[in-house]
Formats: sequence, C-alpha cells, structure tokens
Amino acid sequence: MDRRHTTVTYWLGQVGKVVPLLFLLIFFIYPLGSILELSLFSDGIFDTSGFEAILSNSYYRETLWFTIWQATLSTILTLVLAIPGAHVFARYHFAGKSIILALATVPFVLPTVVVAAAFTALVGEDSTLNRTLIDIFQLDDAPIQLERSLTLIFIAHVFYNYAVAVRIISSFWGRQTDHIQEAAAMLGATPAQTFWRVTMWLLMPAILAAAALVFMFTFTSFGVILLLGGLQHATIEVEIYQQTLAFADFNTAGALSVIQLLATLLMMIVYTRLQTSTTTTLQYTNARPNPPRTGGAKLWVVVNLFVIIILIVLPLIALVERSLTVGQSGFSTTHYDALDENTRGSIIFVPPLEAVSNSLRFASWATVFAMILGTLAAYLLAQRGRLSRWLDPIFMLPLATSAVTLGFGFIITLDGDGWIDQWLINTFNLEESPLNLRNSFWIIPIAHTLVGLPFVVRSVLPALQSIPPALNESAAVLGAPPLQRWWRVEFPLISRSIVVGAVFAFTISMGEFGASVFVSRFDQPTIPIVIFRFLGQPGINNYGQALAMSVILMAVCVTGFILIERFNRENTRQW
Repeated sequence: MDRRHTTVTYWLGQVGKVVPLLFLLIFFIYPLGSILELSLFSDGIFDTSGFEAILSNSYYRETLWFTIWQATLSTILTLVLAIPGAHVFARYHFAGKSIILALATVPFVLPTVVVAAAFTALVGEDSTLNRTLIDIFQLDDAPIQLERSLTLIFIAHVFYNYAVAVRIISSFWGRQTDHIQEAAAMLGATPAQTFWRVTMWLLMPAILAAAALVFMFTFTSFGVILLLGGLQHATIEVEIYQQTLAFADFNTAGALSVIQLLATLLMMIVYTRLQTSTTTTLQYTNARPNPPRTGGAKLWVVVNLFVIIILIVLPLIALVERSLTVGQSGFSTTHYDALDENTRGSIIFVPPLEAVSNSLRFASWATVFAMILGTLAAYLLAQRGRLSRWLDPIFMLPLATSAVTLGFGFIITLDGDGWIDQWLINTFNLEESPLNLRNSFWIIPIAHTLVGLPFVVRSVLPALQSIPPALNESAAVLGAPPLQRWWRVEFPLISRSIVVGAVFAFTISMGEFGASVFVSRFDQPTIPIVIFRFLGQPGINNYGQALAMSVILMAVCVTGFILIERFNRENTRQW
C-alpha cells in the first residue's frame, strides 16, 4: 500500500511545495536578490565598483579577514570546551544532569543584547567582581579590563555557542556503544590511540557539523561584536550596519552582504549534509550512561561542571545582581519600577514596558506564521528525494543568513517600488502594492518568522521521519479515512514537536535584534531595541533600566526553554 496516497501527508507535502516556498521567494529570495542587484547594478548599468572597493581597499580586506579569523578562533575555542562536556553528558549519569544541560543551553536562546549586558555586568569596569577585588586588594584601578576587547568577544561567543556544540556531539556520542573501543583495546591499542584513532574518527561528522554551525553563528555575529567589541572590531556584519544606516552606501553594503551570503550558504550546505550523516551513521542502540565511579571520572565530571558554572551561570547571576544594585546603596527594584515611566527628554518615546507588549504581539504572530509554514515545509522535506535534499539547506538558510542582511534587504525591497510590486499592481489593478510594508506593523513579524522558520522545520522533520508507515497502513486496513488517519495517527505523534518548534520561534522572536534594528518603527520598539537604546545613552539610570529589561527578557527566554525541555528533550538535541 502506498502510504503517501492513503493519508493527507501527500497533500500536505504538495501544499508545502507552494506556500513555504512562496513565502521564502517573496520575503527571503526577493530581498536577497535585490541586494545582489544593488551590488552589481547602478542605474541599470552593470557596476562592480562595490566589489572593487572592497577588494582594493585595505580596510575592507582587513574587515573580511578579521571576520573569518575571529569566527575560526571562536569555533576552535568552543569545540575545545564542548568536546569534553559532550563526553560527560553522553557517558555519565549524575544527579541534576538534565537540569544542568538545560541551564547550559539557556544562552543559545538569549538575545545578544542580553549576553552583552550580562558580560558587562560580570567583568565591566564597575562590575561587582571588580569592585570586590579593588576592596580586597586595595587597588586603585579595576584589575579586570576586558571591555571593548577581543578576549571578551571570544568568551561571549563560547558562552553563546557552547551548548549547541555539546548537544550535537553528545547526542551522536551517546548512540555509540563501547564495543568498538573494546575491540580496539583487544587488538593492542592504548587508551590514547583508541581515543584519537577510533573515537574521534567516529565522532568527526558530529564535530564537523557542530563546527560548521558555530562558525556560521560567529561569522554573522552582530550584537556581541557591536556591544562588546565596538566599531574598532568591526566584522562584515557590523560594517553592513554601518554602511547602511550611518553612510547610506547601499552599493558597498550590498557587496558585503553578497560576500557574506555566499560564505554562509556554503557553510549551511556543509552543515545540512553533515547533520544528515550524524542521523544515518552508526545507528547503534544508545549506550547507557553510568555514574562516575573512579576518582578520575568524578574529577572529570566536576571539572566540566565547574566550566559550565564559570562560563554560563556566573554571567547570568551577575546580570540579575547588577540590575538590583547598580546606582543603589543596596538591593533595590528602583530600575524595575522606572520601566513604566516615559522620562522627559529621553530618546525613547514610549514607556519601556510598552516594548514588552510590542514584543509579545510581534512574537505571537511570528510564532503562528512559523508554526504553519515550518510544519508544511517539514512535510515537503519528509518526502525523500532529490528535491527535498536540495531544499533542506534552502529552508535552513534563514538561520545562517545575517539578520542585518535580512533587515537591509527588507529596507530596499518592501517599499512598494520593486518589480514584484509593479507586477502585482498591473496584474490585479491595485492602487498600492500589498508588499509596501516599510512602515507596516507586519514587517517585524514577517522578519521574525524567517528567523524562527528553520527551528520549526528542524523540530518537526525528525518526528515525521520517525513515523513507521505501518501505522497508517494499519489504520487504513481498519477503515479509517485519510483525514481521520492523519488527525488520530500522525498529528498526535508530531504535535509535541510542533509545540517545541513554536516555543523556539516565540523565544527567538522575543530576542531578535539584528533585523529589528533595521525595520522597527521608532514608536513601536521591541525589548532588544529598548535595551540597545538604553545602553547607548549615558547615565546610571539608563544602564540600570537596560539591565532590568535584560533580566525580564532573560526570564522569558529561560521560561521558553524550560517548556521546550518539558515537551521534547530529544528534538532540541537536533541542534
């Protein structure tokens, strides 16, 4: 029996070929294509001056090299810490393991503005740590001087991506039994030889997949670089932002965006191929983790847990502590109480708490859109074939695409003057193009949908692929019609994964910064935009309110991830 013609799965796959692809075509491919056109044509004439300026100008060459260099080093540092952590979570069972793993994953869903605020609170010149060290050792200056430094950027990148690498590698590592290592030992291999020649070789697909994903995230890093490093450490991402908003040099910004897109597309193709290999290679029965029994094993676990505490827990604690003490004689909620006020003369024309309402509305719509489009796309990709194999990296591409590039593309295309707008107006005899969204409420939910869509796809697709065809065939034999079979057989099996993807999309939308800084209306700021504005203004009260807003946003993200862990732990490990 052909399963595809006895359920609505086939028809969902057909709809999935149209609706998600049409959405990507209009709101992703079209803006990116416009960036390419802008970078290659000037007044309708082929013009490569933007690329020539980049290649001939030492500043842009250095910026490109620095972007690659910092992303490479950030990736190496992340893997150096993550591989030992992956071994601990894959091979050992200990009290609080799931809670610690969930806590370690919290940074991944935190907005970059919150990460920047957390590290400023921890190691800033006026941080509690510095003030404590000054008091203890009677120092004149702060002993920790990391602000605006490369060191702080690397630490923040590791903080942000540590759990991504740990989850990918530990999930793959946990599917390997010890039989291969035991066979190597019987053949005379030493433990070191077994590790380097057997274990590491078998883990290489997962390690490379994690490296590709971390490299993409750090290559397109924006908020961490801008807020912790400053313009003196500009990457391609920051330079696109500068050329667009500060200098209005769209030609150069477009050329930089094209270079970045090509690099991220290449890495996304590599990642999706490697990620597929980690799910099809070495499908052994999961090795059962054992408690650490020897002194060395216990020390190994403790050392890795200590790394998690220092790297991840301390910045989050410092953020909460500073939000309650900065500018105060003791613990106080003064900065939280001031969030519903609109200070006269402030550049923020709405009370900060109104930004919470804005973010909730934007995130709610983005979640609905991402959930529907992502589920349809997952059905399309579940129909195995050459088409789905090539479409997989296409649907994942928004994840790797710079949010700044995406926002830049929206600025130059969704203004009602593009060729698609003219076609719509002429074909349907409209007075105005429906894509004239520059000042519309919907531009932010659409941008956030693109960012959240890959998370829904990656959550739902494994659940769909794991459904045995025999289940639908059995229901058909028992007389259930196609729609009933989908509703009572397939949907219950994928519903939890849909919820996981929806919570991911909601959380990511709440903290999205790169695209929002381009397209948000000044009177409808989101939480990250308000934090960014506060951090850019002098005064202890502005800084205190930035920390307070960061804690609120962190609480939302942590709650979201707890829900993700509650509904489906396995699917979150697909990352």
